Amino acid sequence: MGVEAGAQTARSRALAVLRIRSRALAVALLPAAAAVVLLAGGSTGHLVGPGWDAARWAVSVIALLVLLAAVGVALVVARARPAMTPTVPIAEDSAPDLYRMVRDLADRLDVPAPSAIALTPDCDSWLEDRTHRAHGPPSPEELDDAAGPGGPAHRRSAAAPVLVIGSPFLWWMRVGELRAVLAPVVAGTGPSAHPDIAAARRFVQGLDAAVAVASAGNRGPLSRTVCKGLGWVSRLLLRSCRGHAAEMERGVAAAAAERAQAVDYGLRIVAQEQVGLAYAGWDRLLTRVALPAWRMGRWPSRLDVGVVAALTELSRRDRLAEGFASRLGERPACDLLEEPGAVDGAVSLLAARLFHGGPAEAGPDWSPVEWDQYPEEVVDRTWRTNAARLHRVLDTLGVRRTAESAAPGTEGPTLARVLDHLTDPSAPAAGHPPAAHGGPAGHAARTDGRTPDDDHGNAGHAHACHDDDLAGTTPRGAALAAGLSAQLAREEAESAGPRAPAVSSAIPPVGAAGPDRALWDDRALPLFPLQAPRTSREILTEHITAMVCCAAMDTAGASPGLDWLDGPSLLVNGERTADLGPRVLSLVEGGDPAPLRAWLTELGIRPEKPVRLV
Repeated sequence: MGVEAGAQTARSRALAVLRIRSRALAVALLPAAAAVVLLAGGSTGHLVGPGWDAARWAVSVIALLVLLAAVGVALVVARARPAMTPTVPIAEDSAPDLYRMVRDLADRLDVPAPSAIALTPDCDSWLEDRTHRAHGPPSPEELDDAAGPGGPAHRRSAAAPVLVIGSPFLWWMRVGELRAVLAPVVAGTGPSAHPDIAAARRFVQGLDAAVAVASAGNRGPLSRTVCKGLGWVSRLLLRSCRGHAAEMERGVAAAAAERAQAVDYGLRIVAQEQVGLAYAGWDRLLTRVALPAWRMGRWPSRLDVGVVAALTELSRRDRLAEGFASRLGERPACDLLEEPGAVDGAVSLLAARLFHGGPAEAGPDWSPVEWDQYPEEVVDRTWRTNAARLHRVLDTLGVRRTAESAAPGTEGPTLARVLDHLTDPSAPAAGHPPAAHGGPAGHAARTDGRTPDDDHGNAGHAHACHDDDLAGTTPRGAALAAGLSAQLAREEAESAGPRAPAVSSAIPPVGAAGPDRALWDDRALPLFPLQAPRTSREILTEHITAMVCCAAMDTAGASPGLDWLDGPSLLVNGERTADLGPRVLSLVEGGDPAPLRAWLTELGIRPEKPVRLV
């Protein structure tokens, strides 16, 4: 599909959407037209009599009600606030080279330049229309309409969309690669400037926003009735427009891709490989490295720097990616920013909010952490906190130390206590603690499988305790897993606290650009949870592993470490241990301590010695 063919398809589908809007208007005016005919017939003496008089009154009342409803729906559709992606805005004076590159690219493509640039903590780039009045009044520069016929293509107009760039691209890609990746995106400003396409997009966005308005809760009976009608009409129109709108966007994308063929085509093929690699590294960094820090109330302040380290490590380990590291000698795209460190910090905080639901600003319980501090501030603290929780649950279950581990100097928390409880047949098989079945603070077992922290919006940290999850474990292991799940859910529910108001300055400003307005519901955070709720088996395994690591650090001189691809790791003699997991699973799933005890003996770890906890 060529440029003209794609543009023609987009325009024809846009006209189809606008025809649906016109038909809806015609349906709304039909009763009014009938009322006008009846009134005109009565005034001319043609439609007279009691029946016609009653018809005139009935149709006029219906017409008035329909017109009022139509006006109300039209006002909501026109004025409802469309959703806007949370991003970090980049002012032109804080990234002049980046703006210059985008404008030069728009000149080569012969399309209007984007009105502004923003960053998102994701591996994607797109154009976003923010011309709706709810997004704020345009600046004097954005009111410059010189981008019309005869004006330079790089001059901005109020109708130009915002270019949203994935922040990992700026740090991992080279300048030429970023330019090649952005070419088809920037080319989309051409079709976006067509009045029919712009009008169709505004109509569809307005319908979508109207559905959101109708779905809002906390309304009275009359408001709920009105919103129900508004939602029904908006959904009906959306269903009618859906197919045409999808085809319109496909046509716009096809036209933009075809237009960009002439710009850095060969380099774009290589750059697309970097897109996939960046996505893989970014996903591993968030789930394996950032998530443990977020759970401890710390947010890594240099996530984009971390993705470079993660991808460099991946290039070292994976032969398929080993050639990618050779590019690092070229100029990185983040050099196009005046203050890349400040931008990285703002994007890192936004990522924590979107993927974890963290607070909008740093505080005593939500502080940034640098990468060189990560092993001590996050890894060590996480392990010792989990080990302390493990022993608190053992106390709740009434587990006592056996005679073998009760020697002088072993009064503190020991790994031997855990091993003996999970493996000694003479140890009592304690049942589920009261909190696992019901108890204070609203932590009773739920029939819907949700835990108390689900009610606070922490879907990424819910810990459900299901019998099928614990099938195959020993009775003592199942009881301990249930206790840990209940204790962890209680702690997270207590620390959740009230949610921030729906409209707030969620993102620190970068350069001269203020934060995006939070046109999204903070109470629904996280918007994109990284992981499904952890199972009870996973929680038990995680806590026993933490206890083993604490014993290794306190009795055998091991140290906490950070692996860029796998997250927290235990270093013994400077080497990362990769064989601990299967041995812990053998203990959890089968109650067999032999592999783990052999591993402890081999490394000189003393399970009977007390460890330091948080």
